[in-house]
Formats: sequence, C-alpha cells, structure tokens
Amino acid sequence: MNLFKQLPGFVKAPPGLERTILRLLPRVWLFGTLLLAIPSLLARLLLPDSAAAETAARTTLVDIYAISLIVLHWTVVLTVAIGAFIVMVMKGPAYVADAYPLDDADTPARPREP
Repeated sequence: MNLFKQLPGFVKAPPGLERTILRLLPRVWLFGTLLLAIPSLLARLLLPDSAAAETAARTTLVDIYAISLIVLHWTVVLTVAIGAFIVMVMKGPAYVADAYPLDDADTPARPREP
C-alpha cells in the first residue's frame, strides 16, 4: 500500500537558505552556549575571596544572568530551527489527499424548512 501518493506533475522547489541554516544551527547552539557561559566562569575565577558573602552574591547574580541568556539563546535557536524545517517541508513534494464520498455530491441537499 502506498501511504504517500505524490501529486503527478508537481515540481519541487530547489533547496535554499533553509538547508544552510539547518546545517549551521548545531554549531551556533554549541558555540553560543559556551560563549554565554564564559562570564559565569570568569566570575568564579576573577572575583576575590575577601568577603565570602559578597562574592557569593555577585557570583550568583552572574550565574542567574548567564543561565537566563543561555535559555533565551536555546529558545531562539529552536525557533529558527522549527521555521527552517517548516520551509524545508513546504518545499518538498505535494501529496494527494485521500478522497471520501459525499452523500449529496451530485445534488445538494435541500435545507430543512422550519
């Protein structure tokens, strides 16, 4: 049984920028995450240990900002990936939908009178 019957005569669109975007996204995700994690690492290495409570508060603040930016970065990358995937699917082949019989296909039913 052929589950996906392609529409005859349909010309597929050539791949475009969406394929390039999908190929670059893993690197953008990884390097962007590492770049956004650098401030948290630097805060742990460069802040002095003179006042432990103050240092812990600043480090925690930097960690919160870094985590929030990383989550934002992941969300943007996922959104771009979904958009590029949708464009890629829409450029693919067209498929024929299964027909179903209509009860009143030749003569429309008369509306009911009140």
